[in-house]
Amino acid sequence: MEKLAKMDKKALEEKLSTGKYVLFFTADWCPDCRFIKPAMPEIEAEFSQFEFILVDRDENIDLCQEMMIMGIPSFVVYEDGKEKARFVNKDRKTKKEVEDFLNNI
Repeated sequence: MEKLAKMDKKALEEKLSTGKYVLFFTADWCPDCRFIKPAMPEIEAEFSQFEFILVDRDENIDLCQEMMIMGIPSFVVYEDGKEKARFVNKDRKTKKEVEDFLNNI
């Protein structure tokens, strides 16, 4: 999984201008993020139509504020530069919840 460099929302939308992406917002100190991280390789394999990008909340705090990402772990789907769906809250997420979210896009 690629790790996103520090950037603002405009630069992010340019980076994601073509293709399907899942942004995975996380932080090393977050216990709920550590809970879902081991499942991410399986989720990535199952949803290979998407490119997954890890966004470190602490490194991209301004981007998170611009995007209204107030809780982690969170997932935002982009297609051709536009946000398509989001699974954003402060709750722990299970592998099944993330799969259900991605299946319903």
